[in-house]
Amino acid sequence: MKALPLALAGLLLAGTTAFAEDMSEPMPPKDVHWSFEGPFGTYDRAALQRGFQVYKEVCSACHSLNLVAFHDLGGGGEGSPGIFSDAQIKAIAAGYKIAAEPNDKGETTDDKGQPLTRPGIPADHFPAPFANENAARANNGGALPPDLSLIVKAREGGARYVYSIVTGDGSPVPHGFKVIDGKYYDPYFPGRNISMPPPLRADSVTYSDGTPATVDQEAHDVVTFLAWASEPKMEERKHIGLGVMAFMVLLSGLLFLSYRRVWKDAH
Repeated sequence: MKALPLALAGLLLAGTTAFAEDMSEPMPPKDVHWSFEGPFGTYDRAALQRGFQVYKEVCSACHSLNLVAFHDLGGGGEGSPGIFSDAQIKAIAAGYKIAAEPNDKGETTDDKGQPLTRPGIPADHFPAPFANENAARANNGGALPPDLSLIVKAREGGARYVYSIVTGDGSPVPHGFKVIDGKYYDPYFPGRNISMPPPLRADSVTYSDGTPATVDQEAHDVVTFLAWASEPKMEERKHIGLGVMAFMVLLSGLLFLSYRRVWKDAH
């Protein structure tokens, strides 16, 4: 009779172990709708502008955007209208300090030992927040904040994954789960221990268009901007693709009619 209680205890222990192992696996990304999804999807310009504001005022303190130049914010032609006007881009670029070339004396620092800088111009890329990888790790507890230029394309799950990470960071810790010292609980991150502190909070920014700056809204906007950064020519690509498909349909119809005309008397 003692074998039965022992067997039940073993099953309960196994179930508890399995539950703990499942807790270490990330949850599936949240199901979020994006305006840029599908063959006819486009970027929401208002969301892009708000998302750039979130990146500039919040994310850029730790994360670089190395592959994006200021002039990219102006778009790339009829199929890819810009986020900002040329005048706005010049003002945005000028608000950044860019490492300057040596002056006429060959100096790279001023009389206080600070590196020489100049206002940014549209041709410049967004400057990184840290001088190098060692400096980035030293300021982030040994962790290296990833560059965000291609983050949406680089992560499985794309925009949904990134949105889930930034909204899930700092979630309540389930009973029985161990958060490593210096880490934060995020159910959508592999291992559920993430080095990034919760990046967003309500009213992290003040939107000029009056949109309420909830955490979900900020996350939705900045992920829209990062999706654009990963593929700024998406709308142009879709525009060309639809044109090619229309041409192929027309060509197929013409070929079919030609076939019918050539072979109509063959039988």
